[in-house]
Amino acid sequence: MKHISILVPKGAILGSIEGPRLVFSEVNALLQRMGKPALFTIQLVGLDHATAVCGGRYTVAPDALLPEVTNTDLVIIPAVDGDLAQALESNQAFLPWIVKQYREGAEVASLCVGAFLLAATGLITGRQCTTHWAAASDFRRMFPEVELLEDRVITDEHGIYSSGGAFSYLNLVLYLIEKYVNREMAVFCAKVFQIDMERVSQSAFVVFNGQKAHEDEPIKKAQAYIEENYREKITVDQLASMLALGRRNLERRFKKATSNSVVEYIQRVKMEVAKSSLESTRENVNEVMYNVGYTDPKAFRLTFKRVTGLSPKQYRSKYQREAVAAG
Repeated sequence: MKHISILVPKGAILGSIEGPRLVFSEVNALLQRMGKPALFTIQLVGLDHATAVCGGRYTVAPDALLPEVTNTDLVIIPAVDGDLAQALESNQAFLPWIVKQYREGAEVASLCVGAFLLAATGLITGRQCTTHWAAASDFRRMFPEVELLEDRVITDEHGIYSSGGAFSYLNLVLYLIEKYVNREMAVFCAKVFQIDMERVSQSAFVVFNGQKAHEDEPIKKAQAYIEENYREKITVDQLASMLALGRRNLERRFKKATSNSVVEYIQRVKMEVAKSSLESTRENVNEVMYNVGYTDPKAFRLTFKRVTGLSPKQYRSKYQREAVAAG
């Protein structure tokens, strides 16, 4: 029997507490219908007898308080809502307990921005994890010692797991069910809960807004110029000259401020405009390509697929309003 401890952090997102509980409970129910014993003991574990979640809209009553759980097999860290620094402060008491459980043999899984709580334990310093793409800049700023793989839906390293944004946590739950039970059970749960279990990247969902929460004014000017002139072929030397900076100095400061190289930033801005055009206009792929300053179809398609995980045609088929309505 595997003991699963689903934490109930203060300010948690209710769905990422109830979702895993529901799916693991369904596994137990199916096993029992098959005449087999249940595999999981599932507990909600909190700091108080009643914990406010979702901005105080709901209250969760944990099955056990943190000191009562002396050992477990899997710790699940749900996503938290609101100000992430405040959420870390409010939930500090969980951190040494998570570390203790991991050192005594438990596995640990973070869901969405639960990765911030995971990173605050120090367990993934020098290791990899993922989180919601919208929180990637904040994560890199707060935990520069962690290798963030923001395009991933799941990471798995040394018994520590993480999932991408929002409902991607369901993909991680299925991954764990396949590991703990078997592939057939994971497929069954995917069908019951209608989860696309083969999704491995969240790149197609990313909306690139650029990282502007910094104080380097020349770099902000460079970002604004790139975003206003996405149709043009902009070079690093051109930007360096415009800002009266040396090329190396510009590249170093740009990377530090935005977590992207200048070339990456230019490409991401162009691809974001291309994505919007493919979603909302009837322009063909070549027209979209020319509109964002590309003249080489192969280069455009390769860059688009690298950024989104999909070809331009696949992206249009998946997200264009008319195509979705027709489907």
